[in-house]
Amino acid sequence: MAKKEKTLPWAFLDEFRGKSFTGEWPTLPEMFSITVSRYPNNSCFTDFEPEKVTLTYTEVLANVKKLSNWILAQGLKKGDRVAVSGKNSPEWATVYLATLFAGGIIVPIDYGLHDKEISNLLNAAKPNLFFVDEEKFGYFSENPQGTKVYSLSKKHPELYAYNLSDDKEYTPELPTEDDVAAILFTSGTTGNPKGVMLTHKNLVSDCYIAQTNLTVLPTDVFYALLPIHHSYTMLAVFIETISTGAEVVFGKSMAVSRMLKELREGKITMLLGVPLLFNKLLAGILKGIKEKGPIVNGLMKFLMGVSYCCKKVFGFNPGKKMFKAVLEKASISTLRVAICGGGPLAPSIFKVYQELGIDFIQGYGLTETSPIIALNPMEHFKIESVGQFFAPYMEMRIADPDENGVGEVQVKGPMVMKGYYNMPEATAEVFTEDGWFKTGDLGKLDSENYLYLAGRAKNMIVTEGGKNVFPEEIENAFQLFTDIEQITVQGYIMDEATKSEGIEALIYPAEELMKKLNVMRNTPESVDPIYSAISDLVAKVNKDAASYAKISKITILEEPLEMTTTKKVKRNYNK
Repeated sequence: MAKKEKTLPWAFLDEFRGKSFTGEWPTLPEMFSITVSRYPNNSCFTDFEPEKVTLTYTEVLANVKKLSNWILAQGLKKGDRVAVSGKNSPEWATVYLATLFAGGIIVPIDYGLHDKEISNLLNAAKPNLFFVDEEKFGYFSENPQGTKVYSLSKKHPELYAYNLSDDKEYTPELPTEDDVAAILFTSGTTGNPKGVMLTHKNLVSDCYIAQTNLTVLPTDVFYALLPIHHSYTMLAVFIETISTGAEVVFGKSMAVSRMLKELREGKITMLLGVPLLFNKLLAGILKGIKEKGPIVNGLMKFLMGVSYCCKKVFGFNPGKKMFKAVLEKASISTLRVAICGGGPLAPSIFKVYQELGIDFIQGYGLTETSPIIALNPMEHFKIESVGQFFAPYMEMRIADPDENGVGEVQVKGPMVMKGYYNMPEATAEVFTEDGWFKTGDLGKLDSENYLYLAGRAKNMIVTEGGKNVFPEEIENAFQLFTDIEQITVQGYIMDEATKSEGIEALIYPAEELMKKLNVMRNTPESVDPIYSAISDLVAKVNKDAASYAKISKITILEEPLEMTTTKKVKRNYNK
């Protein structure tokens, strides 16, 4: 639904148009400079390691300009590339911005990759400079891959990002909104990584357009817990922060104790995460409630139902006050909004957070779309939907819908990528002849432009009788089972003649189950009790599943499945 002109989140840009920028949208350096002029003394970057340090917007800009000038002194020209790989930190963010201020292209690389995988990406991107944190500095300083290597860590003071400077002043050739700002390599959960080229316009437009469904305040504090190299955290945390004068707290680990400490001490108001994070957090909350006994547990469930009803019917959420003690114990009492992305979240999980008084919303997108293209508005969310797409600022259509309205989700808009880096054939494959980007996801739209996802087209299982089953839908049913650490669902050939598929669940049991059964993992005496316990959980899920969507094969894994740094299981295990 169209928004009134006066309420547009980017309306304030009009006073800077023609002065601070000349395009339809400012570039990222222009956007950041505008924010600094509006909120010079606001807290910008906060880091808790090794001790708490907070930098204001003015201080961050000074660091960015110093490093940017040094980068220019190294001979960087407009369009040249600078790579950065490391855990979330103010230094990482400073390198990102400094590269763009110098007219370069930033290439964020997943620090969770193996050294050789990073080397392959460096060979593909051919950056002039590479900033890397302490963990991998030794390897790449000895194996520089034809690029100069610098440090995100103080342990190498002469090469440390904050210490690099040049006395001579250099003038950059500034980028335009249509120039590439970043090359992001996709996670490759189902294939080889591709370098997604995102322009300044892609990122800035998506940042502001997303705010039509999500109010961001200059007083907000974002928690950058997920790796910031990933498009989701980069846009929805880092870039959203610096577009509004908000603060970002850099988290470096998903260790629960550390995470809870930073949530509490950072007074986090905006928590963005993936299903795994929110599942773990909620499982801990619900476990604490259950331990108080059946009477308290029953009363809590009743009150949570009342809270949710108030939210849906009357538009206000009393849960935050009703369950203040519960939220404080979980270190999330300061949360204003929680956003889940990066994968499907079970509707039951979504509902419980709403019941507890947390304004919890889902979003949807892909690296190729900068990434956000749908977001549930807080005031009118739909629990089964991944969000409302941003009409009229972009377009979305369902291609070749079936009898249920399900087909491939395709989009057009200013946030859609320029293409894959040095891969023209791959680029052509993901666009239709009339210019629509093919997401590869299957879904349907309702009359209010809310999107309902079915799953990835390439993951679809075709069962006997031609029924289509999406693994994501089955996996969702296991999200609150604490006895399961990981699950992925895939098809296996049941009948060679018809090529029909059965449904196999690959499960890595949680350590909690080992303790419950009093057995050691991967021992002969543990095999039967583990299989029996997991079979009981599968039977519970099968009971409520359609006949064609029941799991018919269980494989207990001895080792955990490989995951991306955004905690998504890499699919196609042994296929």
